[in-house]
Amino acid sequence: MADPNDLLTAFNLKDASPPVQLALALGLSALIPAALMTLTSFTRVIIVLSFVRQGLATQNVPPNQVLIGLALFLSILIMKPTLDDIDQQSLQPYLNKQIDGPTAVQKAAAVQKKFMLKHTRSKDLELFLYLSKAKEVPPPDDIPFFTLVPAFVISELKTAFIMGFCIYLPFLMVDLVVSSSLTAMGMVMMPPVTISAPFKVLLFVLADGWHLIAYAVAASYSTG
Repeated sequence: MADPNDLLTAFNLKDASPPVQLALALGLSALIPAALMTLTSFTRVIIVLSFVRQGLATQNVPPNQVLIGLALFLSILIMKPTLDDIDQQSLQPYLNKQIDGPTAVQKAAAVQKKFMLKHTRSKDLELFLYLSKAKEVPPPDDIPFFTLVPAFVISELKTAFIMGFCIYLPFLMVDLVVSSSLTAMGMVMMPPVTISAPFKVLLFVLADGWHLIAYAVAASYSTG
């Protein structure tokens, strides 16, 4: 698959008529949700938050809308340094008519690639370079964008599942303690979840769980 830089070079959008540019902009807007999930920290954040809710066994509390909203704004906070670089190197020069549209997109893609490379495991990147039949590992600036994206996504998935496992362990311990206590008292017919759920919520609140989760997710990028 072609690199975005090659596509921009082949199709010089500055020569397109305004209706064509508007149509292209509207078409690209449909890709914003996919870009949010595959090019930013959103995937890791929402999966970790989902593990928290599953560990608490509170069904749909917090509801999906709350988790998605929290994940969105936490992702914006995590991505702020990258967004600031894109604004300085791409958006502002374009708005000031110092560079054209294709050049602005190329500069924005370069900044985004830097963020993704920082948080992509070399093993995952080598896998997709192999699948793309690359004969050797290219320099970071020459790595094809469409090869980097899936490598970044599976790296994010692995990190999110590792964090989710660590989050799940304390809740599992509460379930084991409650289950053992009920068995010892002969109350084998009572579902352990009925008793353990309030204790897990209490443990999470006393530990200031949401504060710790937000800090852990943000810190996983600052140290990555």
